[in-house]
Amino acid sequence: MSHIDNDSRKTWRLFMINISLIIILFLSGIFLGFVLTTNRIIKDQMYSTARSHFRNIVLTRRWNADHGGVYVEKRAGVVSNPYLENPDITTVDGKVYTKKNPALMTREISEYAREAGDFIYHITSLNPLNPDNRPDDFEKNALEMFEGGSREFTEKKQVGGKTIFRYMAPLYVEKACLSCHGKQMYKIGDVRGGISVTFDISNIQKDLKINKILIGVASLITVSILIAIFYFMVSRVARKLRSAHRTIELMAITDDLTRLYNRRYFYTCLGRELTRAQRYGRSISLLMLDIDHFKRVNDNYGHKAGDLVLRGVADMVKVINRKTDVVARYGGEEFTVILPEADIGAAVECAEKIRQEVEAYIFRVQNGQVLQVTVSIGVSSINFFDKKMQIPVGEQMENYSADIVEMVDQALYEAKESGRNRVVVKES
Repeated sequence: MSHIDNDSRKTWRLFMINISLIIILFLSGIFLGFVLTTNRIIKDQMYSTARSHFRNIVLTRRWNADHGGVYVEKRAGVVSNPYLENPDITTVDGKVYTKKNPALMTREISEYAREAGDFIYHITSLNPLNPDNRPDDFEKNALEMFEGGSREFTEKKQVGGKTIFRYMAPLYVEKACLSCHGKQMYKIGDVRGGISVTFDISNIQKDLKINKILIGVASLITVSILIAIFYFMVSRVARKLRSAHRTIELMAITDDLTRLYNRRYFYTCLGRELTRAQRYGRSISLLMLDIDHFKRVNDNYGHKAGDLVLRGVADMVKVINRKTDVVARYGGEEFTVILPEADIGAAVECAEKIRQEVEAYIFRVQNGQVLQVTVSIGVSSINFFDKKMQIPVGEQMENYSADIVEMVDQALYEAKESGRNRVVVKES
């Protein structure tokens, strides 16, 4: 049964490991989905913010261009745009106003944004009028891609210990743009340049990292708790099933009335013990005992009394014999005892002890009646000290076991024929 229990434990252990792996993979997939979803949401938010800034400045530029530029009073610090023809005008009251075209306005708004620390705009082109609008590497790559039809270009990089996000989209030539850029041979719909938007996302990246750590910890705790609960529940079920399996197995090899092993299991044990005795060069003995005149007990006292006698004799045989001995109900009122590593002397001593114990015992049955019984015992023993002896295997081993049982059965028969309540030996 221990072998079956070990196999059962291995099966359950493998089952729990497989289910645990499934739980881990399933929950890992869920939490990975959370991480990927969070990353996508944050990425979409960065794109949305950058596009919003870009659209706002484009709308502002469009308003400026649609009105032919904006004139502001030329106060101290206000410099005229050197790239415009006749940018200044003087009013009748003597005040001077200078023109702010879309490009200049964009650059000046970007300076405000830079000082505020929010974001940076930069208008640029592969062919700028103003050298300050020359593109950097990121912007140059973006502009070249816009020429090929791309709609936007992004980059995330580390600068000075900060993580910045850069976004750029193209500016297309509109009718209002030709007043300043017509001499550059642009046509309506051409890519004139682009506007890059740069802003710090260090805090976002930090929050994202913390979020990943929290999700990782939460997933680890959740998986651990679920696996612990699963192991607890499955272990309880496994224990109950193993107990039920052992009960069923015991029922299959046990006699219901006496709780001894049954005849089938007796033969299984006999074959195993014979093989072991031969392998290690030991002795093995076999007892077969029969309750004398047992039919009279049933006839005179009833079957309940007969069952009481059977259980009583079985208990006495179990108590007298060693734990390593195998006691079985062979059939009816017959019992067998396998005595591993016991020579003929020890077997006869055990048989005589059983005979005397049964003879002296008083059974108390119903209505205050008492009765006593005796047993006849056959004894057989095999000595495997001769290493040259070999036990056949397979079907031949079963036949050999049957021959040994027949030999001890003959000894029992002689004990009964010679007067009962005695021990008779037949030694091979």
